[in-house]
Amino acid sequence: MSEGTKDKPITEEDVARVLGEGCGAEPAEQPAGQAEAPDAAAKPAAAGPATAGAKPETAKPAAGQAEAPAHPRIAKLEAEVAQLKEQLLRELAEGENLRKRFAREREEQAKYAVAPLAKDLLPAVDNLRRALDSIPIEAIAADERLKGLMAGIEMTEKAVLDALAKHHITVVDPKGEKMDPHRHEAMVEIPDAETPAGHVSQVFEKGYLMLDRLLRPARVAISKGGPPAAPGAGPQAAGPGQGNEPGTKFDTKV
Repeated sequence: MSEGTKDKPITEEDVARVLGEGCGAEPAEQPAGQAEAPDAAAKPAAAGPATAGAKPETAKPAAGQAEAPAHPRIAKLEAEVAQLKEQLLRELAEGENLRKRFAREREEQAKYAVAPLAKDLLPAVDNLRRALDSIPIEAIAADERLKGLMAGIEMTEKAVLDALAKHHITVVDPKGEKMDPHRHEAMVEIPDAETPAGHVSQVFEKGYLMLDRLLRPARVAISKGGPPAAPGAGPQAAGPGQGNEPGTKFDTKV
């Protein structure tokens, strides 16, 4: 440093100039940068009124190209869900129907479990009644041993009928009732003035019911409702082919 400048005081301009030369920066650019800041801040302000009142929008893919393939897939999945839901409901309904049907079948099997055995015993019950009807009342009154035998048969018949009644098996005796094809089996049609036409005139075999199920229909003869026979008209007075036709006389005793 020269002597002429040795005693000269150092001013702020000298310090700024030395610092500017050492850093290689131009001092005039800093004020220009500061002057540009208001312009940068003014740009958003200028754009603000144009977008005032507009709702903010989320970023979307360009022209919706990425979303287009997603819509058919969603529709397909929704259709599959609806189809699976309907299939599930059908399976549940079918399972419920099967459960109810099996429960009904089990109930019917338990209710009618003795039906086959009871049906096989019906001919034996019929034979007991035939045995009772085959012996004349006069013979029973005249013979004490025969009277005891008849009492034993009656007790046996009653015991069997009581056992059947415990299982809800009842006797169907339709004499005088109107013909019912669901409970009666018509064997023949005969003239009977005392019985209206279409009604049961004779019962060959009684029927049996178990609850609401028919074990065996009653075998019957149906009345034609014809006039009574003339007095004294028998097989001897009848003309050829008269009075001996099938179905005009029945013998129910064995």
